[in-house]
Amino acid sequence: MKKNFIYFFTFLFSLWIGAQNIDYKRSNAISYSDLTTESVSEYQKKKCLLDIYYPKNKENVPTIVWFHGGGLTGGTREIPEALKNKGYIIVGVGYRLSPNVTAEVCISDAAAAIAWIFKNIKNYNGDPNSIFISGHSAGGYLALMAVMKQELLQKHKIEANKVAGLVPFSGHTITHFTIRAERGISGEQPIVDEFAPLFYVRKNAPPTLLITGDRELEMLGRYEENAYFYRMMKVSGHEDITLYEMDGYGHNMADPAYPLLLNFVANKTKKRD
Repeated sequence: MKKNFIYFFTFLFSLWIGAQNIDYKRSNAISYSDLTTESVSEYQKKKCLLDIYYPKNKENVPTIVWFHGGGLTGGTREIPEALKNKGYIIVGVGYRLSPNVTAEVCISDAAAAIAWIFKNIKNYNGDPNSIFISGHSAGGYLALMAVMKQELLQKHKIEANKVAGLVPFSGHTITHFTIRAERGISGEQPIVDEFAPLFYVRKNAPPTLLITGDRELEMLGRYEENAYFYRMMKVSGHEDITLYEMDGYGHNMADPAYPLLLNFVANKTKKRD
């Protein structure tokens, strides 16, 4: 165990050292609303935006797409400080929120944002073959839905299995509680339907790292539903999925989880090189 910790922090230090000679640029409020619907409302123009943080003097850089949390009803796009200066492109995604739209629209926006990134990331020195999707809480749920339900990206002529990796932080794998609330269903009543990532488990999904807080401190059932998703993915024949429980941390477990995300991206990128 001690050797593993030494290796892990040595990796983080080397990542930090390697990123010190890189200059970064940030482009804010880039619209992807043209991919959401045929007609664009003022609300779409306000919410369907991306912030892109990228190295200026590198090419073919891996990208981490980050969806913010907030229960599909709140929050705003962000680029987490812990992901900056690590040698990667970070894209913070904004999306429309309930009750201004249904939660189904939030999911469609997430897919449209990912499609835009695939089609445009080369303009920001990114490698379209090395795009990783992540997010916390509702953002983790959107990451899962946009990738697991393949037709959402197929609508934009993007193959979901081209995603290099999927790393949801404490995301629902059952139908999101906001969608259940829209239907008048209690938050304690679990549902698995077309709005549940569990509905779309498959053998050929991208490599996946599930991260949750401590099962005793997390939101009700959050660890257990991720554990079930992990198990059913294994049953489907998926061979590259890991479940990591952050002992001692509750739902707000993003800060200690960011190094796991960075390590995952580094390892997957190394295997592709």
